Amino acid sequence: MLGRMNLAFVLKRLDAYERLIRLDKPIGILLLLWPTLWAVWIAARGWPPKAFVIIFVLGTVLMRSAGCAINDFADRKFDPHVERTKDRPLAAGEITPAEALGVGVFFALLAFLLVLFFNRLAILLSFVALAIAWSYPFVKRVFALPQAYLGIAFGFGIPMAFAAIQGRLPWECWALLAANVFYAIGYDTEYAMVDRDDDRKLGIRTSALTFGRWDVAAVLLCYCAMLVIMAGIGFVLRFPWPYYIGIVVAAALLVDHWRLIRTRKREDCFRAFRRSHWIGAAVFGGILLPRVLHEIR
Repeated sequence: MLGRMNLAFVLKRLDAYERLIRLDKPIGILLLLWPTLWAVWIAARGWPPKAFVIIFVLGTVLMRSAGCAINDFADRKFDPHVERTKDRPLAAGEITPAEALGVGVFFALLAFLLVLFFNRLAILLSFVALAIAWSYPFVKRVFALPQAYLGIAFGFGIPMAFAAIQGRLPWECWALLAANVFYAIGYDTEYAMVDRDDDRKLGIRTSALTFGRWDVAAVLLCYCAMLVIMAGIGFVLRFPWPYYIGIVVAAALLVDHWRLIRTRKREDCFRAFRRSHWIGAAVFGGILLPRVLHEIR
């Protein structure tokens, strides 16, 4: 009997930790992963080394896990008062703030161990990435457009990919990061539209509140800006025409987003956010398609 109770306790703790780092909600991983993979493939100018792909995929999962734990630690006094977040493990009292902080440190250290396989520039950039990722939860207390800061935090795998593969940070690296900033403002504003009423009451600053009645237009403009930048990168680097199929598909997906968020209903906005990773996936498909066709030929 005692053994069963201990096993039940362990499983309950593991479940709480899993929900803390959002492994049950993989969309956050995908939103980080697609832009990172854009950079890995573009930096490689072809097929990147398999080891690099594996490291960046694992690093994305680990850093997202660390970021979720730190975010919940920073929001521990706010989450219990927000409908969408009140059942999170820390907000519900299933784990302690110290545990959440410890989990964040643990996954950040694991991610750093992966970076040690890269060159000196990538290792140095990892410290910048860590500082930005860990400061984001606190920035949204004072910055009227925290989603822009999130775009940098979520997109720092881009300069790290160029550093690891090319050993330098060319202009297209920064163009990709700019595209990701607009991408993040777009999808995270949809996310913020879900919590608009709760955030207003709590005094939390978000892009949904900053944009006000122009929120729908702002989301669509940000997505469009991201796609224009990606198309421009392809034009300057002379990517073959199949690359633009991904851009066109991503643009077509915006119609569905407009249809959902124009209602400003909580459920519809959240549904749009959950579909936002397909835009990044379509762009990656465009990057991958010319290489696949070349191999077939």
